[in-house]
Amino acid sequence: MNREAGFRSREERLRDLLTRGLAGDDAAYRMFLTELSAHLRAFLRRRLARLPDEVEDLVQESLLAIHNLRHTYEADQPLSAWVQAIARYKLVDLLRRRAAHEMLNDPLDEDMELFSTADSDAAEARRDLNKLLADLPDRFRLPIVHTKLEGLSVKEAADVSGMSESAIKIGVHRGLKALAAKIRGAL
Repeated sequence: MNREAGFRSREERLRDLLTRGLAGDDAAYRMFLTELSAHLRAFLRRRLARLPDEVEDLVQESLLAIHNLRHTYEADQPLSAWVQAIARYKLVDLLRRRAAHEMLNDPLDEDMELFSTADSDAAEARRDLNKLLADLPDRFRLPIVHTKLEGLSVKEAADVSGMSESAIKIGVHRGLKALAAKIRGAL
């Protein structure tokens, strides 16, 4: 049996068990949850290779969500897509929780890094950028300033500068290329 046929067979079996479970067959529904948990575990284990301790909790959360949302499943739709969407939402929720937890529990460094940088860094960066831009011809500098720094659209930049839209696009492309070459040369 090739891989696709095996997938289709599992999909049909799980869909049949779920459909029977939704119709009131408790044994079929328990079998659906048992078989689905093995598939969810494998799916989540691949995605949480660095967080193996989280896999089982996420399997249980996903199964609970699937159970609570079972009334939303439409039998003519692929079961795997429906289940995978729920499992992915649970996975994203976990990753968000972990990121928020890690950010809130990030200890302050003893050297008080918070005070080691100041707004002067931004001013220095702007001064350096202005020096680099000043060396560019207007046909490159103006399109970059208007579109990348001021946030104007290509059409708006063309109107303001009196250049054509294609000249703005070309100016941005070539200007950024020239800036990158200057920066590489300075390193």
